[in-house]
Amino acid sequence: MRATAAMPVALLLSACGGGGSGGVGPFLPPPTVTVTDRRILVAPGVSLHVRDWQSNRVDGITFVLLPGFGANAQHFNSLAPALAKRGRAVAISCRGFGQSDKPLPDATHRYDTQTLVDDVHAVLEALGIPRIVLGGHSLAGNQVTLFAGRYPQRVRGLIYLDNAFDYSKVPRSDEESPLLAEPEPTPADTASLSSMIAFSKRVNRNWSAAMEADLIDKLEVLPDGSVRWGTPATIRTAMSEAGYAFSPDYTLVRVPGLVLTALPGDRRDMFPWLPATLDAETEQAANEAILLFNRVRPQDTARLFAALPPGSRQATFQPATHADFFIENEVALLGLIDGMGW
Repeated sequence: MRATAAMPVALLLSACGGGGSGGVGPFLPPPTVTVTDRRILVAPGVSLHVRDWQSNRVDGITFVLLPGFGANAQHFNSLAPALAKRGRAVAISCRGFGQSDKPLPDATHRYDTQTLVDDVHAVLEALGIPRIVLGGHSLAGNQVTLFAGRYPQRVRGLIYLDNAFDYSKVPRSDEESPLLAEPEPTPADTASLSSMIAFSKRVNRNWSAAMEADLIDKLEVLPDGSVRWGTPATIRTAMSEAGYAFSPDYTLVRVPGLVLTALPGDRRDMFPWLPATLDAETEQAANEAILLFNRVRPQDTARLFAALPPGSRQATFQPATHADFFIENEVALLGLIDGMGW
């Protein structure tokens, strides 16, 4: 990991006990953590699946975690219980995804950033949570920024999990090279849950229990044992279009943020589905994409970081993958979180 935080990561981890066990003192046992799955009504006819990890650290921080586009609360099954040792951690599957309700888009049921932020606020109201550290992965960074601007009294800090950019200025996937496109599952891949898990392992750089639980919550098992995506295409399209049309206003943020960036080291980090041996054209396209990504993303990070108030920090993980860098680098990430002044 290459870090640009104010305190060197090695020193920070040492000061925090290598990321910390979350214990309340050197002679006390680490806090115990339990998880409760909840369904919370956030709007008429719309209930969300919420995973709520709590510990006996009643005076600790409450972390609220928002998954990226297409993912769900299970994606945080590793990070969230570790954070809960510091107080409490709540992960929310947004409407349309995971086990949350999936109303089709219409004038009443919207998937824009404003509606998703309203849903987060409704969850906090239902759980009676006054102030939080809000973290979001990927496209959920839009929600993090907007929530902080709309409800400044509810946030004590922010965690940007590889989303330090304005999606309205990011090229859409259909403009990228078709040579590098992630493959779609074939009928053989969707024939069963186990075959779909095997497919997902092939197209991801790493695999973990949290990623597998996230995948299972994305799928609908049909009577014949085959599977299909649980989220209708119209919902995916509505949320994607709204997310890519949203331009975050970082100047509204009034609390310190931890800005984390994941950069690929090679094409296995960015395009893990590509075979080990490539033709010259695909190899060139992959190398050019990585060079561009590694040049532009640090500029995006610097732009966001410059807009945040004093006390903010930033760190870069490289080599790393966007999908699961916070799982692979959990100990270092916890050390950075422990070093914040929240």
